Amino acid sequence: MSSSPNAPARSSSPQTLARGASERYDERSSVADDIARAMALKRVMMMMHARPEVSARGRRVHRSLTTTTPASTTPATTTTTKSTSVDDDDDDDATFVPGFVPVVHHETYSAVTLPRGHRFPMGVFELIHQTCANEGVVRADGSNAYAPKRAPTNEALERAHCATYVAAVRSSTLSAKAVREIGLPWSDALVRRTLMEVSGTMLTTRLALKRGLAVNTAGGTHHANYDRGSGYCILNDLCTSAFDAIASGAVKKVMIVDLDVHQGDGTAGIVNATRRNSEVYTFSAHASSNFPARKEKSSRDVELARGLRDDEYLSIVSAALRESIEEFQPQLIIYDAGVDVTENDTLGHLSLSVEGLYRRERMVLDTALGAGIPLAGVVGGGYSPDLEELASRHCVLHRVAQEMFVDHGL
Repeated sequence: MSSSPNAPARSSSPQTLARGASERYDERSSVADDIARAMALKRVMMMMHARPEVSARGRRVHRSLTTTTPASTTPATTTTTKSTSVDDDDDDDATFVPGFVPVVHHETYSAVTLPRGHRFPMGVFELIHQTCANEGVVRADGSNAYAPKRAPTNEALERAHCATYVAAVRSSTLSAKAVREIGLPWSDALVRRTLMEVSGTMLTTRLALKRGLAVNTAGGTHHANYDRGSGYCILNDLCTSAFDAIASGAVKKVMIVDLDVHQGDGTAGIVNATRRNSEVYTFSAHASSNFPARKEKSSRDVELARGLRDDEYLSIVSAALRESIEEFQPQLIIYDAGVDVTENDTLGHLSLSVEGLYRRERMVLDTALGAGIPLAGVVGGGYSPDLEELASRHCVLHRVAQEMFVDHGL
C-alpha cells in the first residue's frame, strides 16, 4: 500500500545520504571537557534534590552533537523508590518536580520468568529502573517516577490491532504457531506484562505531551503487526500510543522514530494496514542485513550497511531524520532508542561505540526539543548475557533525557 502525499514512503541508501548530509560529526570533545560536563550535571541534580525550583521554561540550548560521555556502570548499592501511579490525566502538576525528567516504570516489566538461556533479556527492565534510581535520574522519593494504573482498553488496542487478535491475546487463545512466531513461552504473567508495557508507553506519551519529554524503562515492541506478533513483540506499544495521542485530540500528526538495529516492520505494517499514513510517519533506520528478512514499507526506511561506525552512522541518520521532520512537521515524536546498534550487542549488525550511543541520543533529543516537538522515549532492543552492562547501555537514553530536560528548561 502506498503512503499518502503527506508522508511519502522513501528508502535511502548510505551512499546517497552520506553525499547529501549537511552536517558531519567530526569534532571531538576532550576527556577533560567530558568530565567537567558530567560533574556540572551532577551538581545541578544535587541542587535540585535539595531545593527543586522551576527552571526558565522555554529556553533552548543546542549542545554539540559530538559530545562524548563515558558509560556509567551500575553501582553496587541500590536505591528503593516509590512510583506515582497515574492514569489518563491523574498526573497533575502537584506531583511534578521541576527539573527532573518523568520516568515511567511498572513492576510487571521484569516479572516474567523465562527458561534458563532464553535470549530475551526479561530481567533488564528492572535493572534499568534501578540504575536510574542509583544514579539519581529517578529521585530517591520517587517524585518523578510514574507507573500506569491499569491495562489499556480494547478500544485503544483495536486502533492498532484487529479485534480478533486482541481478543486472542487477552484470552490466551493464540495458536501454537502464532506463539512460536512471537518467541516467548506463553503465560498469564506474560499477558499482564504485555498489557502494562503498552500502558506504560501510552503514559510516557501523555507525560511527554505535558512536560515536553518523558522516558519509559521498557517499550519498543516494533515487530508486533496488525494481526500477529513476532520477534518477542506481542502488541505494538508505539502505534497504540501514537493513535491514542491523536484520538485524545492533543495532536494530529505523530512521527515514530525507530533507531533499533532491526526494522520496525510491525509498526510500518500497522500504519499501512490502518491507512493512517497521513497522521503517523514511520521512520526506521536499521541494518539492511538483519531481521526481519521480509521488510515492510515505512514512510522512510534508511538501510544501513553492516559494520557501520559512529561518524558515518550519525551523519546518515541525522541528515535523514532532520529532512523527515522538516517534511512531515510532526507535533509529537515517539522514539524507539534500541541499543542493539552497538558493536558489543549479540544480535546487532552495526558497530557503534557506547560513546556513539551518547552522541546519537543527544542528536535525536536535541533535534526534537530544539524544534519544540515533545518526545516520548522507549528503550527498544538490546541483547547481552551481561544484564548490568545492557542496563547501563539502555540508560544512556535516560541519562541524556535528564541532561536535555535541564538544558532545554523543561
